[in-house]
Amino acid sequence: MSSHRLASPPGGTAVRPSGVPLRSRPAPAGTRLAWLYLVSRRVPAAAAVIAGCAAGLRIALIAHWDAYGALQLPLVFETLAAAAVPACSASPFGEPERVAVRRLPWLRLATALALSALAAGALTAAGTGAQLSGGTLDVLRNVLGIVGLGLLCAAAVGASLAWAGPTTYLLVGVYALYTQWHGPALTTPWVWPARPPHDVGAALYAGLVFVAGTAVITVRGARDPSGERG
Repeated sequence: MSSHRLASPPGGTAVRPSGVPLRSRPAPAGTRLAWLYLVSRRVPAAAAVIAGCAAGLRIALIAHWDAYGALQLPLVFETLAAAAVPACSASPFGEPERVAVRRLPWLRLATALALSALAAGALTAAGTGAQLSGGTLDVLRNVLGIVGLGLLCAAAVGASLAWAGPTTYLLVGVYALYTQWHGPALTTPWVWPARPPHDVGAALYAGLVFVAGTAVITVRGARDPSGERG
């Protein structure tokens, strides 16, 4: 009888002669690929940033703000959370796997949608039961629109600089809110943070930017500094 025969303890788990348990069945290739993709794009870190923004918004809403501050404050946290999404649109090591992996576009799309939903859901939950100006509709519109803007920037200048688009737009949005009290007021739907929550035109423009951003990042991916195309 071979000396390399595996021993089976009373529990039924086979062990090697050295006493080291056998490895469990490896995860499917698709699951491993998805996990490696998420880690390489720093998705767990982005989720932590989004959770921190939601917690910060909840704490800030405890204080009493005037009408002007009550509108500006959520926009700041919405922008910070939205900017975390395009930051995960590319690997810091480039994307050499793009030449061999056909699932990469779908992973990019799924990641963008999942993080966008997480950002919108977390900020909406943070405002539940508090005086969140604009309510849920305002949060959804602002977050998704700014995410789309960030994804477009990631495709144009790279994921490491994608924050520039949302940050610039935050300044525009803050100024547009300022003009509501100190005219002339900006009323264009392209500056949707300054529009009422039920404004259909502003929602359509924000949705258009989000769809365009997710489409571009899915097909092309973020701009790779090495000049590769996805």
